[in-house]
Amino acid sequence: MSREQLPNAITVARVLLVLPTAWLLWNAQYPAALVLMTIAGASDAVDGWLARRWRAQSRFGEAFDPLADKLLVAVMVVIFTLQSHLPLWLVLIVIGRDICIVGGAVVYRMLFGAIEFAPTLLSKANTAAQISVLLMLLVELCRFGWISDFAALLLDPWSFLLLGLLGVSSGIDYVVTWGLRAIRESRLRGRG
Repeated sequence: MSREQLPNAITVARVLLVLPTAWLLWNAQYPAALVLMTIAGASDAVDGWLARRWRAQSRFGEAFDPLADKLLVAVMVVIFTLQSHLPLWLVLIVIGRDICIVGGAVVYRMLFGAIEFAPTLLSKANTAAQISVLLMLLVELCRFGWISDFAALLLDPWSFLLLGLLGVSSGIDYVVTWGLRAIRESRLRGRG
């Protein structure tokens, strides 16, 4: 394997970690799930760093790196909601936002062709908040004494409300931004 392919291989490995992480979460083996989530998080940082350092960015990496993150977040949110650790309204916001963005991207691509995604600062804040809240919840469920107690203190209800607010506002931001681009593109094509 060439060094240019290594970042993509790490991304694929992160996607493959989703299934065993889901199984561990479903079976309430939270400390082991925390280990896999930590590995996934570290691999996310490493593959991005390697891709930039070796100038090995690829379309595959650009598409699958955020997909790997979203897949892990979606699985964790759904399982935690089914286990009654997260409120239903929050999973509807998190999953609904991503479905709306993906659906909009598919429609945009069908109508106008290539689409270049660049996450906004609000979207990055949303993703960071999702991962932070899920990590704190996982630490709480691990029952690590005072560390878990501290994580529990930070969680409910304020972090859930913040996560919901960021999800809704970043979803609206994407809809408005790409809606305006679609209108401009449509007008340009109408003149041509």
